[in-house]
Amino acid sequence: MAGENIKVLLVEDNPGDVLLLQELFKEVTTVVVELMPVERLFEALNYLTNEIFDVILLDLSLPDSQGLQTFVIAHNQAQATPIIVLTGIDDETLAIRAMQEGAQDYLVKGQVTGDLLVRSMRYAIERQRADNALRQSEERFRVALKNSPIFVYNQDRDLRYTWVYNAPSGLTVEEILGKQDLDIIPVEDAQRLITIKRGVLTTGVGTREEVSITIKNTTRYYDLTIEPLRNESQEVVGVTCASIDISERQAALRERQAALCDRKLAEEKIREQAALLDVTTDAICVRDLNNQIIFWNKGAETLYGWQATEACGKNASKLLYDEPSPEIEAALLQAISKGKWQGELTKLTKMNKEVLVASRWSLVCDEQGKPKSILTVDTDITEKKHLEAQLFRAQRLESIGTLASGIAHDLNNILTPILAGAQLLPLKFPNADERTRHLLEILETNARRGADLVKQVLSFARGVEGKHITLQLRHIIVEIAKILQETFPKSIEISTDIPQDLWMVSGDSTQLHQVLMNLCVNARDAMPNGGTLNLSVENLLIDENYARMNLEAKQGPYIVITVSDSGVGISKEMLDRIFEPFFTTKDVGQGTGLGLSTVLGIVKSHGGFVNVYSEPGNGTSFKVYLPAVGGIETLRPKDLPPQTGHGELILVVDDEVAIQEVTITSLEAHNYKILVASDGIEAIALYAQNRDKISAVLMDIMLPSLDGLTAIRTLQKINPQVKIIASSGLISDKKLSAVAAIGVNTFLSKPYTVNELLLSLQKVLSGVK
Repeated sequence: MAGENIKVLLVEDNPGDVLLLQELFKEVTTVVVELMPVERLFEALNYLTNEIFDVILLDLSLPDSQGLQTFVIAHNQAQATPIIVLTGIDDETLAIRAMQEGAQDYLVKGQVTGDLLVRSMRYAIERQRADNALRQSEERFRVALKNSPIFVYNQDRDLRYTWVYNAPSGLTVEEILGKQDLDIIPVEDAQRLITIKRGVLTTGVGTREEVSITIKNTTRYYDLTIEPLRNESQEVVGVTCASIDISERQAALRERQAALCDRKLAEEKIREQAALLDVTTDAICVRDLNNQIIFWNKGAETLYGWQATEACGKNASKLLYDEPSPEIEAALLQAISKGKWQGELTKLTKMNKEVLVASRWSLVCDEQGKPKSILTVDTDITEKKHLEAQLFRAQRLESIGTLASGIAHDLNNILTPILAGAQLLPLKFPNADERTRHLLEILETNARRGADLVKQVLSFARGVEGKHITLQLRHIIVEIAKILQETFPKSIEISTDIPQDLWMVSGDSTQLHQVLMNLCVNARDAMPNGGTLNLSVENLLIDENYARMNLEAKQGPYIVITVSDSGVGISKEMLDRIFEPFFTTKDVGQGTGLGLSTVLGIVKSHGGFVNVYSEPGNGTSFKVYLPAVGGIETLRPKDLPPQTGHGELILVVDDEVAIQEVTITSLEAHNYKILVASDGIEAIALYAQNRDKISAVLMDIMLPSLDGLTAIRTLQKINPQVKIIASSGLISDKKLSAVAAIGVNTFLSKPYTVNELLLSLQKVLSGVK
C-alpha cells in the first residue's frame, strides 16, 4: 500500500552492500523505509533493547559474530521481530539452516531488487505476526487446559495418540503417546471408542457421546467430544478429542433416577386413585384446615367451570361463594367438630351462575388421628330442584283450577239472581229516585264483574271453550289499535306494523281480542309517564331448529303477534311468576292477577304459545305464536331457500349453550365454519386473534361480563369494516335504536329460524343495507 512505513534494522559490515540496499530502497515508491544500518551484532542488540523494528536484515558474517550463531543470538534477543537473512551465493545452505531455526526468509546478495526486497519484508512481517498470534493462542490454550480437568488429545488416521494433555486418572502421558486404544484400555471399551472415531474419520462430521471406560479396574464415565483433524488441504488426517470426567454427575443422576422411579410409582398409584374419583360426575374437592383447595376432580371442573390448575391453592369460600355466609361457617365448624356435615348449598360457577348442590362434608385425619383436611362431595341438584318447582307450580295451579271448577257453579248460581234482580228492579220501580237508580247500577256492574271473574278463573282452570273459525288477525289488530288510540293517555304513542300478505288462523275472535287487550292494558300500566306501545304481526315458518330452541313450538306455519312497550320492564325473578293466577305487582284494587293467566289459557287452547322478553328499565315484549291455517299461497323472498355458504368463518357470541349448539349445527350444515364465544370479553379476544379470517359476527346483545353493545363497539375499533348481526329476545324500539346507532343495521330476533339466520348472513356478507 502506498505510503506504508517500514522501520528496518540493517546489520551489515560491508559498506558497499549497505549503499546498494539504500539505493534499492530509494527505487521503491510503494513504501517509505526508515533504515537503521549497523556493522556489528552488539550494536544491533543495543538498538533492539531500546527500539522496536518491523524487520531485521541480518548478515551472518560480522566482525563480532560468525555463522548460524549470529542468527541465534539475534533471534533470542528479538523473538517477536521477523528476521531476513542476507547471504552470499556460497552461503545459501547456511541461510536455509537459519530459516529452520526461525528466520522468516533469506535473500542472496547480488540478486536482490527493490521490489523483491519489499515483498520479502512484507512476507516476513505477515508471517511473524501469524506466528506471534499462534503462540499467543497456544499459550492461552495451554493455560486454560492447565486449570481444567479436560483430557485433550489428538490421534492420527491409524488412531495412534500423537499429542496428549491432562492424561486421565490412572494413566500418564508417556503411557499413552504413540499407542492405540486397544493398548491401554479393555477391548470392549476400546472397540466402542474405535467405532465412534472411525465414524468421524469417514464422515468428517464431529460427534459428542457419553462413554464409560475402565482404566486399571476402575470404571469412569466421560463426556467425549470428537472433531475431525484436518491439514492445510482440508483433508481429514486424524481426530482431536476432548474428554470430561462426569463420573460423579452420573452417580448423582442414577440416584435421582432411582428416586424418580419411586416417585413415579407413587404418583401412578395416586393417579389410579384419582382416575376413580374422576369417573364420578359428582364434584369432589379436598381443602386443608385453612380452607385452601388441595384437590379438585373432573366432576368439579365440569360443575363449577374452574380447571384444577385454577382452583388448587385458592380459598374455597372466595372461589365458590359470592359473600361469607353463616350457613357455610356452621357447616365448616360442624365438619371439624363432629367429623361430617351434609345439606343443600347454593354455590357460584366460574361464569357467576348459581348452582344448587347436595353437599356432603367429611373430616380427613392423618395417621396420628389429627385433622388435616375436609373432603367435600357435591351433587348438582339444580335441575332436579327446577323440575320440582315446576311440578309444585303445576300442582298449585291444578289445585287452584280444581277449586275454581268446584266453586264456579255455586258462584254463578249466586250471581245469576243478583244480576237478574239488578236488571229487573228498575223496570219494577220506574219512578225510583236518582240515588236508588245509582245503587241499582252499582249492583249490576259489580255482579257483571263477578261473573267475568268467574269466567277468567274457568278459562285458566280447564282451558277456554269457544267456537273457532278461520280469522284474519289484521282486522282484530286494526280494531284494537283504534280503541287504544281513543282510550289510552295521549302520552302513549301507539304504532302498528301489519303486512298485507298475512296468513289466516283458526280461533275465537272474542277470545283473541281479549288476549290482545289484556297485553295492551298491562303495557299501558307499565308506562305511567308515557312511552311507546307497538303492535306488530308477521308470518313465521318454524323449522326443526327453531322448535328445538322452544319446546312448546312445533314445525309449521305460525302467525306471531308482538306487543312491546318501552315501560319499566320486569325483573328476572318476576318473569318466572307472571303467568301464575292471582299473581300481580299492581296495587290492591288495581288488578286481579288473572290477566296473563287468562292470556296463557286462551293461547294454549288455540294450539299456540307465549314468549316474553324483558329488561328492567328497558321495556317488555310479549310474543303470541298462533298456528296458521289455509296453506301458504305465495312465498315471500325471506322464506325462499337461502344459498349455502362458501366456507366463511362466523363468530357466534351467545351465553346460552342450547342456542350455541343449534346455531353451530345449522351453519355447519350450510357450509359455514364457526367460532364460539360465551361473552363479550371472549368474543373480543377471539376476533383479535382471527380478524383476517372471520367474515361476520353474530352477537347476542344481552351477555354476561361485557354486554353485546360494548363488545360491538370494541370490535368496530379493531376493524371498522367488521360485519355484525345483532340478536336478542327483546326487540323494543329503544333497543333497535341503540343497535342502529352504532352502525349495525341487521337485527335477528330470537327465536329465529334457520332461513332467517342464513338470509341475515347473506345480507351482511353481500353488503346489502
